[in-house]
Amino acid sequence: MNYAAFSKKLETISAINITPFDEQTRRIDCGGLEANIEFLLAHGAEVIVPCGNTGEFYALTLEEAKQVTERVVGIVNQRAIVMAGIGYSVATAIELGRHAQQVGADCVMIHQPIHPYITTSGAVTYYRNVIEGLDIPSILYLKDAQVSDDILLSLAPLDKCVGVKYAINDLPRFTHTVRRVGTGHNIAWICGTAEKWAPFFFNAGAKGFTSGLMNVHPDLSIRMLQALRDQDWPAVWKLWEDVLPFENLRAKYNAGNNVVVVKEAMEQIGLRAGVTREPVDPLNASDQKEVCMILRTWGLL
Repeated sequence: MNYAAFSKKLETISAINITPFDEQTRRIDCGGLEANIEFLLAHGAEVIVPCGNTGEFYALTLEEAKQVTERVVGIVNQRAIVMAGIGYSVATAIELGRHAQQVGADCVMIHQPIHPYITTSGAVTYYRNVIEGLDIPSILYLKDAQVSDDILLSLAPLDKCVGVKYAINDLPRFTHTVRRVGTGHNIAWICGTAEKWAPFFFNAGAKGFTSGLMNVHPDLSIRMLQALRDQDWPAVWKLWEDVLPFENLRAKYNAGNNVVVVKEAMEQIGLRAGVTREPVDPLNASDQKEVCMILRTWGLL
C-alpha cells in the first residue's frame, strides 16, 4: 500500500455513524444502521467510522462491535473508506482490528486507552503493539490531555500510522505538536472535535475533521469543508455560527449530550436513530425543545 497516498484521502470529513438501538429490546436495529450508512453515502461521506464514540463503541459488546463493523463494510461496499474503531486491551484491540481487516475495512481508528493509570511510554507501547499487530493502516485517537503528545514523535515514523484524530482542544499545544512531528511522515491530522473546532484546527494543520452532524445535516458539514479548502473565511464563519448551537448542546453536561442530541435530531426529522444505551439517558424536555428550535432554524422541520 502507498501509505502516503492513503493518508491524503483522510483529509476530509470522518463521518461517525450512529448505532441505532431498538426502543424496547435495546438491540442493534440493523435496518436502521443500513439506512444511516446509505444516508451518509448519499450525502457525500468519503470516510465512515463505525464503532466511534458517537457510535457508542463502549456500549457495545465485542461481538456487537464486530457485527457493526462487518455490516458497515458490507453496506458501504467500497463506496467510501471504512475506518473501524477498535480499543480496550492490546489483545482485544488486535482481535477487533484483525476482524476488521478480514471483513474488508480499509483502516482502523485506535481509541485512546481508557485505563485509569496510563503513562506516556505505556501509551506508546500500547499503540505500537496494536499498529504492528495489524496489516491495515491505523489512525491514533488522542483525547486525554494528561497524556503527552510526545507519543506521536515515537509513532509518526511508523509507515502504517497514517493519521491522528486529535481531540484535545488546546490549539497552541496542537500547533506545537504538528510542527515538532513535521511533514516527513504519512500523517493526516484530523480535528477530533467536529465543526465547532474545525476552522481553528485547520489553520494549525488539521485538514480533516470528524462529524456527528453529518448524520443530521450533512450539507452544513460539507460546505464547511469546502469553504475551508477555498479559504473562504466569510463563508466558514457563517457556517460556524450555524452549527455552533447544535455543537454546544452536544457539549452540554461535559459532553454527556454528544450522542443523544444527534439521535434526537435524527428522529425529529424522520431518520431512524433509536435510543441510546446506558450510561446515556434520553434528553430532558428542555434539551429536546432546543433540538427542535435548531432544526427549525436550519429549515429541517
